[in-house]
Amino acid sequence: MKLNGRFWLSALLGSSVATVAVLADSTDAVKVDDSIAKYAKVDGVRGNVNVVGSDTMVNMSTLWGEEFKKIYPEVNVSVEGKGSATAPPALAAGTSNIGPMSRPMKPEELDTYTSKKGAKPLEIKTSIDALAVVVHKDNPLANLTLELVDAIFSKTRKAGYTEDITTWGQLGLTGDWANKPISLYGRNSASGTYGYFKEHALAKGDFKSSVKEQPGTAAVVQGVAEDLYGIGYGGIGYITPGVRAIPLAKTFSDKVFKPTYENALSGKYPLARYLLVYIDNPPGKGPDAVVREYVKFILSHEGQEIAVKDGYMPLPPAIVAKELEKLNK
Repeated sequence: MKLNGRFWLSALLGSSVATVAVLADSTDAVKVDDSIAKYAKVDGVRGNVNVVGSDTMVNMSTLWGEEFKKIYPEVNVSVEGKGSATAPPALAAGTSNIGPMSRPMKPEELDTYTSKKGAKPLEIKTSIDALAVVVHKDNPLANLTLELVDAIFSKTRKAGYTEDITTWGQLGLTGDWANKPISLYGRNSASGTYGYFKEHALAKGDFKSSVKEQPGTAAVVQGVAEDLYGIGYGGIGYITPGVRAIPLAKTFSDKVFKPTYENALSGKYPLARYLLVYIDNPPGKGPDAVVREYVKFILSHEGQEIAVKDGYMPLPPAIVAKELEKLNK
C-alpha cells in the first residue's frame, strides 16, 4: 500500500517505521578493490598541473597533487577550488588543464569550450560521492523523502509535496522541537553541488531565499553543526561528528537508504553521483603527457585510496578500466 505524506511522517519516529521503510546499511569499511593496479611511474614527465574547479573535490585534488609530485618532483601542481562552474571557463582559457566538477558540464558550457578549443573535453570519472542531507547531531529526525527535502528547501515544490515545510513539527518532531523553525544552509550558484541538488532533490525548482548560502561544503557542515535547528546538504566526504546524514527515500512508498558505498553503487541511495575531472583532448594528439599521467594516478590503486581517505568512495574495477580506455583512444 502506498503511504501518503501525513501517515509516513507520523511513522517516522514510531515503532512502525521498520514496516514503512527498510533501512539498507553496510558496516563494512570501504576498500579499494585489489584488482585495481598500482600506479607505474614512467620517464620524462614534467610540467604543470593546474587544477581549477569543484570545492567539493578540492581536498581530494590537493592530496592527489601532493602524492603525484612525490612521484614526479619536476611537476608543479596548483589547486584552486571555487566551485564546479569555474572549471569550464578556466579550461577553455588555458589557465588550467584539469577541471574537477561535482556535476557534468552543461550543454552551454560544452558548446563554449568546444567553440574555443575545436573539440570537446574528455570527461573522466574519479570517484563516487553520496550527496548528504545533514542535520545537527542531536536532531532526532529519522529519515526523509525527496518530496520532503524539496518542500524544506524549495519555494516551488516541484517534487509534488503540497505543504511548505518551515518547522520541525511538520516533519513529525514533537515536544520542544515541534514549533522550532527550520534553519536552511546551502551552497552558492557557482557550486556543482548546488546545481546537482537543485536538479535531483528540488526537481529543478528554485531555492527559498532563506537558504544561507555558503562558499564551501565545509562551511555548510559547520553552520549546521553550530545550529541545533539547522539542515544543509553537501558531499559525504565533509561529514563531521557535529552533524548526522539523514537516510533518504525517493518517495513515500520507497525504501529508505543510508549514503553507504553499496547503496551508492547500486543507485538505491537517491543522491549518489560521480565526481569528475575534465581535460583537454586535442584531436589526433590526445591529452598532454603530464595530464595523462595525473589522471592515470587518480585511477590507480593509490589514487583511489586517496579518495577513500578523503571520505569518498572508490570506483569499481570495471569503471576504472573504461575510464583508462578513454585516455588511450
